[in-house]
Amino acid sequence: MPKTPAWGRNRLFLRAALGFCALTLQPVAARAQTMPDLVTRDRLRVCADPANMPFSDKAGEGFENKIAEIVADELKRPLHYYWMPEGPGFVRNTLGADLCDLIVGYASGSDIVDHTNPYYASTYVLVTKKGGPLDGVDRLEDPRLKGHRLGFIAATPPTDHLLRLGLVANAKIYDLLVDHRYSSPSRDAVRDLQSGATDAVILWGPIGGYYAKQASPPLTATPLIETTRPTFVFRISFGLRRNEPDWKHELNAVIAKRQKDIDAVLESYGVPLLPIQAVAPERHGGMGEAEEIQ
Repeated sequence: MPKTPAWGRNRLFLRAALGFCALTLQPVAARAQTMPDLVTRDRLRVCADPANMPFSDKAGEGFENKIAEIVADELKRPLHYYWMPEGPGFVRNTLGADLCDLIVGYASGSDIVDHTNPYYASTYVLVTKKGGPLDGVDRLEDPRLKGHRLGFIAATPPTDHLLRLGLVANAKIYDLLVDHRYSSPSRDAVRDLQSGATDAVILWGPIGGYYAKQASPPLTATPLIETTRPTFVFRISFGLRRNEPDWKHELNAVIAKRQKDIDAVLESYGVPLLPIQAVAPERHGGMGEAEEIQ
């Protein structure tokens, strides 16, 4: 991720530039008139990546695991996971195949799934060494970045701005689409910063905030401000199949009731939070199935 993320998983959350075609989950109109919710009512079935910290893993250590536990607790249902590495085909082969009913982190406004009300908003961050020459930089236009070696994930929103500003030639670029069971480009980027191979790295906020907090000594994750497109700011919601209004209303009620508990989880993982109401709704039509914002 917006998982990017968001992906996201940014799920995060990603972009049409990835070059993958999204498979729509919306039934034809005739079926939509009569098809009941397919949601399993005896348990909460969650689609998740088995090795994609800080979002989720099989040990239940990710913040999306903790949020899924909050949802299961509120619904009074046992929690069950369907595990699959995120990437092309993730939505089609999990949610779209009715093997699960919920993706915990998905960029609001993306067309491939329906989504609940957003439960947090975040932005990309610049991760730097505390007290270093780039500590506190909050705009890519800052002249202090000139001549420094930056790290960033390929094909994510900052890429366009880095190209525009001439900051790519000296940069270190990390792969976007990987199997997180075997590789973690974001973790590698932070390690390169710690070793001095780069001077700063640009990451999706939940990822950058988590690794900055975990680092020893701790690093600084400064939210980046960008007023032109592509945006750095995304609202994150639950992803679900289309045409399941009862399920959507049920999840919206959970978010409204347990928002403070969700916020506490996000803050404990170092996720930089923005006021949801202050973030303009975005439409991310055409996003591929590698939906996590990285």
